[in-house]
Amino acid sequence: MPQLNPAPWFSIMVMTWLTLALLIQPKLLTFTTTNPPSKKPSLITKPTPWAWPWT
Repeated sequence: MPQLNPAPWFSIMVMTWLTLALLIQPKLLTFTTTNPPSKKPSLITKPTPWAWPWT
């Protein structure tokens, strides 16, 4: 059963981390968002109280 042999675990984890860090991460960081967030003034509105007809 090869999964019980811990000898290649370290090299597999290092190769996986290097693949993520050197190949996939730069590709993901070059993407631009389709709709960049715009700066809108924050409108703070006061909530209107509920009209309780039975009180």
